[in-house]
Amino acid sequence: MNQTLRIIHHRRSTRKYAATPITSEEKDAILQAALRAPTAGNMMLYTIIEVEDQALKDRLSVSCDNQPFIASAPYVLLFLADYQRWVEAFNWSDAPRLAMEQGLQPRLPQEGDLLLACCDALIAAQTAVIAAESLGIGSCYIGDIMENYEVHREMFRLPRFTFPVTLLCFGRPYAEREHPGLTRRFGRNIIVHRDHYTPVDADAFPAMLSRAGQQSPDEVDVEAARKMAQGIYTRKFVSAFSVEMTRSVKRWMEIWTGAED
Repeated sequence: MNQTLRIIHHRRSTRKYAATPITSEEKDAILQAALRAPTAGNMMLYTIIEVEDQALKDRLSVSCDNQPFIASAPYVLLFLADYQRWVEAFNWSDAPRLAMEQGLQPRLPQEGDLLLACCDALIAAQTAVIAAESLGIGSCYIGDIMENYEVHREMFRLPRFTFPVTLLCFGRPYAEREHPGLTRRFGRNIIVHRDHYTPVDADAFPAMLSRAGQQSPDEVDVEAARKMAQGIYTRKFVSAFSVEMTRSVKRWMEIWTGAED
């Protein structure tokens, strides 16, 4: 396994940080890597906000589902899906008028454009994560930035055609472990399909959900697997933060598409 694959395979979320600051050179390396990430049509449909103000980080530690470690993260980046600057560039260049002269219908960004921009932002974010890992700097994704749209829109002065895809906290791990434990993933047979989508057979759920993922099907604790699925449903899927995220994302999309008008 080469060094790049080793970094990918052993990466884990870091929520407790050493006091050692991240240098300006390291920050620059992380950002430069993000800016070299693949992007749709080379349009770079994302913006990165460096969150340096401690007051902002303190607010985020509350507004993002009460996660105190956000406030102590040495480096915080907010990744936005962003079509705002292209809308302004289109208007500046008189592109809508030219389109009409060519028989094309001018339009504003809609749902498809939002999803494409979200892809751009997440690709850039993950590239930043791998770059940080290569420098010995851990990270943690905060999806809760999509919640509380009123608060986060005001905090970062977000214009119409932007959307906060993810917040990333960076910092050196507080304590190094020689062989850090890794969170178990689903087996390849569950995630990787060939040529077409293959639904999971009901009989495969116990093995899929078992925390002892390497056990043979005959050794799987079916009841434990059932409780795991129930726990995910109650603690995550129908929880208050999940309902709030749905509410906020609907509002973000209404703003983006103009439905609120």
